[in-house]
Amino acid sequence: MLRYPLIHPPLLHALAVAGHGSKVLIADSNYAHRTNVHHRAEVIHLNLRPGLVTVDEVLAPVLSAIPVEAVHTMRPDDLSTPEVWADYEGILGPELPLQPLARQDFYAACRAPELAVCVATGDGRLYANLLLTVGFVA
Repeated sequence: MLRYPLIHPPLLHALAVAGHGSKVLIADSNYAHRTNVHHRAEVIHLNLRPGLVTVDEVLAPVLSAIPVEAVHTMRPDDLSTPEVWADYEGILGPELPLQPLARQDFYAACRAPELAVCVATGDGRLYANLLLTVGFVA
């Protein structure tokens, strides 16, 4: 039995085999979890029902398991700031600022070979996707 905030075996495995520079997508329920990810990326379905689980609920235990050096979000076409980003900023703190990417650039980054894992959530909030870059352990 693990005494650790993250206990999901497939997610632990996917994070363990990801290395420095690998990407981890925590995607909302609107994201195309199969077609907008690299074909070798592990897809882990945590989308139990609408609203469960949320990106926030996945983000916190993932941050306890891996070092993160960058966090990218999908910028709305109208350049507005989604409300959900304030929640992420509270979890990530000032040392990990959100780095918005245009929609097509975000999709391209998620289809790149660096994407190690996509976590499909039931989060129905718009623009709730996060693309984490795995850092290194000094």
